Amino acid sequence: MEKIWNSLTVGLRDYCCKHGFKEVILGLSGGLDSALVSVLACDALGAENVHCLMMKTKHTSDLSLEIAQELARLNGFDYQVLDIEPIIETQQQFLTQSLGENPKKLVMENLQARERGKILMAFSNQFGYLVLACGNKSEAATGYCTLYGDTCGGLMPIGDLYKSQIFEMARWRNQQGLVLPEAVINRAPSAELSDGQKDEDSLPPYAVLDAILQLYLDEQKTQRDIVAQGYDETTVAWVIKQYARTEFKRKQMPEILKI
Repeated sequence: MEKIWNSLTVGLRDYCCKHGFKEVILGLSGGLDSALVSVLACDALGAENVHCLMMKTKHTSDLSLEIAQELARLNGFDYQVLDIEPIIETQQQFLTQSLGENPKKLVMENLQARERGKILMAFSNQFGYLVLACGNKSEAATGYCTLYGDTCGGLMPIGDLYKSQIFEMARWRNQQGLVLPEAVINRAPSAELSDGQKDEDSLPPYAVLDAILQLYLDEQKTQRDIVAQGYDETTVAWVIKQYARTEFKRKQMPEILKI
C-alpha cells in the first residue's frame, strides 16, 4: 500500500507541476472515494492548496455532512458547504415544462451529479484550480458514473484502483496517522442521488465485482474461465456485458494515474 500511495502522491504532484496548477478542487460526498482523494491531495500538495466543496441536496444525509466536516478538521483543507437543492428544484421545473412530463428518476439523479460538476468547473475557471474526479476502477469498468458529472475533471487520481483496494488503502493510510473518519470507511457506499440509494442496489458486492474484473481485465480470462473458478455465471455475464456497453463513458473520462 505504501508503494502505491507514494506513487499516487508523486503522480499527482508531477501532473500539477507539468500543467501549471498549484491548487486543486474536488467535491466531497461523504463517501470514501472523495475522502481518500482529498487526503491524497493534501499529502501531495499540502492542505493549503486543496479546496473541497460539499454540495448538498435533500438526499444528502446528516452522516455525510458530519463526515465531510470531520475530514476537513482532520486535514485542514479549505472547505465549503453549498446547498444546491434550490438549483435542482428549478431545473426540475424547467425540465417538466420542456419535456411535457415529469423527468424520470435517472434524469434527476444524473442532474445532481452534473450540477456538482458544473459548479466545480466554475471554481476552476474563476480561481485556476485543477478539478480532481474521484471515480475508481470498479465504477469506471461498469459505467456506474455520470458523464459530465462525477467524471468531470482534469485528473482521476484513484481511477486505477478497484473499490476493494480503496478500502484497504484507506485503512493503511489511517494507520500512518488519523486522517479519515472511521465512519467513512465503515459505511455502505452510496451516491446519495435518491432516497435510500446504495451502490450494491445496482452492482454486485464489490468483493465479487472486483474479483471478476481483475480476472477479466488484468488476467485476460474469458467468461468461461471465470465461471470455472466458481463465480456465478449470470453475474459474470452481466459484468462483462456492462464493461462492453459502457466503453463510451471511459473514452470521455479524465486522465487516470496509472499504478
